[in-house]
Amino acid sequence: MPITAGIDVGTGAVKVAVFDVNGDTETCLAKRVERVRQRDPLKLAAQIYNDVVKAAGLARNDIAYCATTGEGESLDFHTGHFYSMTTHARGAIYLRPDSRAALDVGALHGRAIRLDERGKVLNYKMTSQCASGSGQFLENIARYLGIAQDEIGSLSRQSDNPEKVSGICAVLAETDVINMVSRGITAPNILKGIHESMADRLAKLLKTIGTVDGVIQMTGGLALDAGLVEAMKEATERAKITAPIESHPDAIFAGAFGAALWGAFRHEKLARMAEQARAA
Repeated sequence: MPITAGIDVGTGAVKVAVFDVNGDTETCLAKRVERVRQRDPLKLAAQIYNDVVKAAGLARNDIAYCATTGEGESLDFHTGHFYSMTTHARGAIYLRPDSRAALDVGALHGRAIRLDERGKVLNYKMTSQCASGSGQFLENIARYLGIAQDEIGSLSRQSDNPEKVSGICAVLAETDVINMVSRGITAPNILKGIHESMADRLAKLLKTIGTVDGVIQMTGGLALDAGLVEAMKEATERAKITAPIESHPDAIFAGAFGAALWGAFRHEKLARMAEQARAA
């Protein structure tokens, strides 16, 4: 019955979760997310980790396994590290057990992951280095439009005539937006156009990983963007992807959840091996 922690150090935010794992029962005891905002992400991760462990009513030595993902491998107190693709797949299963794909949309890239019922990765594909399908790009556009990041999704859904932007290059897309503003295009129509462009690229990504026999679970920070979620539902329909695509209120924690749960699995496996060695 290990208590494990997962720390996901991303470009835009740090996410931490603590779990109590007892057989098939997986209980999240505490969790927290905080945007990096020009702070040192590793110092921020250490601070949040201490706060989350305390919020769970625990001490650090109560944590049997502290697993990191993302850029968290440099934390000097972690027990083990897992690739983010692996943790998002496992996190998707925790969020929705009938997930058979995860669409991870973070600050720097998008990633489609096909997985099995255990959260094992079967296939995956990432976007190119261009940032026009990323959270960072959307944040830059919102800043230019004078809009808070949390307003993007709701404003996008108010669009009545979305204006298409370049889906190829972030620089060209930002130039498009500058031209749109000068032509008097409203912020909702600009944002909806950006969401549609991003969604079309992400839908093409999903097509490359093969048929998904279950739900596509969105993960990462942009899974909480209601405008992008709506655009993804429309884009997958246009792309004739039959698997339903869904989000979840805790989608941003998928990497941290998956790290904690894989950490519990590894901890129990190591304990069994140690017991077998003692018995030999």
